Amino acid sequence: MLQRSELSNVTGSNMISLVPDDAPVTRRRSQIAPAVAKARVDSRNRSEKWFRFLGVAALSSAAAFLVILLTDIIVRAVPAFTQNSLAIEVPLKAELIDPAKPAAGDYEAAVRDALRGMFPTAQSRPEKKALESVLSVGAANTIRSAVMAEPGLIGKTLEFPVLLSADSDLYLKGGMTRVETSLGASPVTVSATTGPVTVTAGSGEFQNDLRLVKLGIDTLISDGQRNLRRLELSVKSSKADLTLAEQALAAAKQGATPETVKPAEDLVATLRGDVENLTKTVETANAQIKVLQDRASKAGSEEILDSGMPSLLLLVNGGVIKATRISPDKIEGEVYLPLTSTEPSSAWTKVLLETPEGGRKVNDRQAGYLEMLKAEGIVQSNFNFPFFAQGDSREPEIAGILGALTGTALTMLITLLLCLPIGVGAAVYLEEFAAKNKVTDIVEVSINNLAAVPSIVFGLLGLAVFLNLFGLPRSSAVVGGLVLALLVLPTIIIASRAALKAVPPSIREAALGVGASKHQAIFHHVLPLAMPGILTGTIIGMAHALGETAPLLMIGMVAFIADVPASFSDPATVLPVQIFLWSDLPELGFKAKTAAAILVLLVFLVMMNGLAIWLRRKFERRW
Repeated sequence: MLQRSELSNVTGSNMISLVPDDAPVTRRRSQIAPAVAKARVDSRNRSEKWFRFLGVAALSSAAAFLVILLTDIIVRAVPAFTQNSLAIEVPLKAELIDPAKPAAGDYEAAVRDALRGMFPTAQSRPEKKALESVLSVGAANTIRSAVMAEPGLIGKTLEFPVLLSADSDLYLKGGMTRVETSLGASPVTVSATTGPVTVTAGSGEFQNDLRLVKLGIDTLISDGQRNLRRLELSVKSSKADLTLAEQALAAAKQGATPETVKPAEDLVATLRGDVENLTKTVETANAQIKVLQDRASKAGSEEILDSGMPSLLLLVNGGVIKATRISPDKIEGEVYLPLTSTEPSSAWTKVLLETPEGGRKVNDRQAGYLEMLKAEGIVQSNFNFPFFAQGDSREPEIAGILGALTGTALTMLITLLLCLPIGVGAAVYLEEFAAKNKVTDIVEVSINNLAAVPSIVFGLLGLAVFLNLFGLPRSSAVVGGLVLALLVLPTIIIASRAALKAVPPSIREAALGVGASKHQAIFHHVLPLAMPGILTGTIIGMAHALGETAPLLMIGMVAFIADVPASFSDPATVLPVQIFLWSDLPELGFKAKTAAAILVLLVFLVMMNGLAIWLRRKFERRW
């Protein structure tokens, strides 16, 4: 063991040891008590556990919200992937469809005549109108296409799938109201075939239906009370506004300025009228709730089925009866579809519609026809291929996304052809060839800032330059592609530069060392190795562009486009804009179509991101 003097000689001959050789060597010992050290370790462990818990909680919350979102979209979208139609035999009469001019034939009349032939007793105007309203305006499209393809069908009677209207389709799918259908347990006797009728059955046949009607009254009371609370809040708010307006009017009168007094008086008069109208509405709502509460409190054995109550339909003897009064063993009602006879029947059906007639698009008469058609097995449900094979339409049942998909494909193609070569070329020049000076610094900062610019700004730029300055066709795929290329270009440049930086310098040095020029070293060696990262950034940028809506709205791609675009200059729309347009429409049929289009868009986005991940794992090299 070396002495301290020897250690001094070893470490440096000119150093002088100030510590005596015989001085005792003291070892450093921890001055922290064991209890304190253990407390610190426990504290660190608790902090780590809390951090892990928070991380798991954050991931679980994100996953839960994602599952809820996807579940909601899928549930809403499922009805759009099926379509109900009627399989009926349609006579293709020559007087309606001229064999010499099949395109000018009255196919709609042929379909109407075929449907009326199934219900010969429906003779009145309301009955015919309700029967024809179950069909779509495009019900004859299938027949027209078949005859145009084969004119020899004229004069024959063939079975065709006839499209139902969006409201009828939604009713049959259960999206408009909850429908309870049950077979009668005992025979019934009907007093007449038309007009007001009385239906009598075995003891307690309608007891359960009466109970459901009573439950419907309780639901109406709850809904009315919620609406009453909203109205009362509106009254309070209007009264507060009226008080402020009266104070402002008093102040204006003290100032004696006619210019301010007249508007203040008009405002006070308007607010007073609003308060009076809202007060009357509250009184009416209170009275309606009181009537419903009186009806619910009575333990009577019968109930009136008015327009605010659930509807009960009876399908008996080939006709439809709408119940207006119900008791445990008897129903009074009105015949909506004439019966064939008054003979006692043991094969009859009860249909209870939970939503009152005034709260749904399909009235009771239409619902009766649909239930009759369903009972006869004429209603067919098939996969909705036209949703993917047709363009947009004002009618929900014949609206499709083919036009939006085609416009999206054309727009994305132009975006890719523009931004990929320009973006990669700019990245290669800035990273490999450009001199490092203030000019390139400004360019790099500008590119980074452009990546964070809101997308609508690029839409304004496209509107000003491509449409107003260059006069390119509005709402065309070429303009949309140019705008989205500007949007994606900074992202591709940044991703490409990062991929080029990831290539080790030894690749460049080895290429230059064997005699390659700088140009050859970059394009023959560095760029191929950086291509996986470049492609990944490009695909992510294209996925970003695929989901953009705001810049395309600015260049007119928000217009209604029914035809499928055939070229880059034709009017077009894209899938996000189509979703935006459908979401703003009031028809219930478009709600499911909107969710289905969102689901299709999400599938494309997931596929593009999956492709980016696959390319990275397939070609990525670890240095």
